[in-house]
Amino acid sequence: MSKKILLLGNSKLVIFGFRGELIEKLISLGYDVFVSFPNGPFGEGEEISRQYGCHFIETEIDRRGKNPFKDLKIIKFYKKIIKDIKPDFVLAFTVKCDIYGGMVTKKYKIPFIPNITGLGKGLSEKGLIQVITKCLYKKGIKKSKAVFFQNENDLKFFKDNKLYKGECVLLPGSGVNLQKHSYTKLPTDEVVKFLFSGRLMKAKGIEEYLYAAEKIKEKYPNTEFHICGYCEEDYKKKVDELHSKGIIIYHGLVDDVKKYYQECHCVVLPSFHPEGISNVLLEAAATGRAIITTNHFGCKETVDDGVNGFLVNKKDKEDLYCKIDKFISMSFEVKEKMGINGRQKVEKDFDREIVVNNYLKYLD
Repeated sequence: MSKKILLLGNSKLVIFGFRGELIEKLISLGYDVFVSFPNGPFGEGEEISRQYGCHFIETEIDRRGKNPFKDLKIIKFYKKIIKDIKPDFVLAFTVKCDIYGGMVTKKYKIPFIPNITGLGKGLSEKGLIQVITKCLYKKGIKKSKAVFFQNENDLKFFKDNKLYKGECVLLPGSGVNLQKHSYTKLPTDEVVKFLFSGRLMKAKGIEEYLYAAEKIKEKYPNTEFHICGYCEEDYKKKVDELHSKGIIIYHGLVDDVKKYYQECHCVVLPSFHPEGISNVLLEAAATGRAIITTNHFGCKETVDDGVNGFLVNKKDKEDLYCKIDKFISMSFEVKEKMGINGRQKVEKDFDREIVVNNYLKYLD
């Protein structure tokens, strides 16, 4: 009988967008794979699971909810599916799946590996919520076979706060699929194009990006500032206004951002969000695009300053403007060399195969 593996996540992107290669590998090795995450409005969960050859379990999770008592139904649901499936191993991704998945697997003595995909607001912002989140993590991941981390800052936080005493493994984020995001030559047209890809929220640096776009467009009309992503916070009015003026080009939420990487010259993400490693930056570098991002954990790991991009000070819109200005003033050859350097960096340090092999090592 095939061994069963259950993956817990809070979205299709978390499971298939960043772990699709792991799922494919597990299935090729004969594992029976089950995936649990909230379904989309058009039933994407069933469809993509069928394409991969695994089993989909629709799961209700409020990603932004802060009341742990309301999350008791997640624990109850995880108990039900684990009793039904009887998995040999459970892997979890994102905060609530890590915590509540750990609690249930501990009860049923099932091997468990959580992946800390970023500290999130619960751990990064001091106060009562942080205290509660620390207690929940300590209880949830206590019996894990190992805990996987995506950057050194998060690993250090867990150790300093004594949240986990077992084996810790540092991964290169979620890694990047170097075949899917292949190197493409830099566009040779005279318009210099920048791209912001991500949720439109304050912590992702959208305000700094919009400020820089307005100021740069005034100085360099022959530039374009593109945005791909949905408004998680109230920026729709501002974005629509700047779009109508031709200062930015807003594409909304797109299914596949790959072509936008290929059409731009530089990807800009002035984020100070407490994430693991930015997948946007890894994908951009793999495509051969220079990066301008924040000197902040989760972003700075992807950039050698001045080699494959530039680092900017956190929440510093003037510094961002200066670095974009500096990029525009560089020759085409230097811009192209930056992109090549970025591709070489992710090939060496961030290949998704590194992540897959780490999971296989612990599942063996």
